[in-house]
Amino acid sequence: MARPSLLVLMAAASAIAAVANAASIATGDQDGTNKTRLGNSIERDLSARDQDAAKRQRALDLREQAAKAAEQRLAASVEAQQKDASAGTPGAPGAPSPAEAQFDELARIYQAMKPAKAAAVFEQLDMEVQMKVAQRMRPASTAAILAAMSPKGAASLSMALARKSATKPVAAQAGPAVAGPTGPTRKPG
Repeated sequence: MARPSLLVLMAAASAIAAVANAASIATGDQDGTNKTRLGNSIERDLSARDQDAAKRQRALDLREQAAKAAEQRLAASVEAQQKDASAGTPGAPGAPSPAEAQFDELARIYQAMKPAKAAAVFEQLDMEVQMKVAQRMRPASTAAILAAMSPKGAASLSMALARKSATKPVAAQAGPAVAGPTGPTRKPG
């Protein structure tokens, strides 16, 4: 019997290895064992980023829903107040109506917020609601929110507030000016 040569055996072994490699490449990596550490790290980072983006989007959606609900409640209360005023049902003198109390509460909320965030929500409100809330806020808070608003929104609110202050009765404005100090005035020294 003739013995096969070493060269023939090596050629056969390399042919079998080539066929095995081709078969593994054709079937693909089914169990993911050939992923590199860098590839795994990138996939984890992308997954974490997607989850964070989804959380931020959910939070923004919830904020938007809350703002819309608050605006609807305010609009409903303003409408109810207007109906009460037109029906001639006066409330207790000196006591703020529930709608007025809501505007006071909103003014306190917006004053507590950071001006940039308050301005973003404030601009979405109806102009009448903006005016009523701005009138109840401290001037410094109103100024900070106006500064953070878009120029168009700030101008609209400023014009509405100016019109509102121009329509106040003259007697109400002149009232405090008529009542002067009761004692002798002293110059600061």
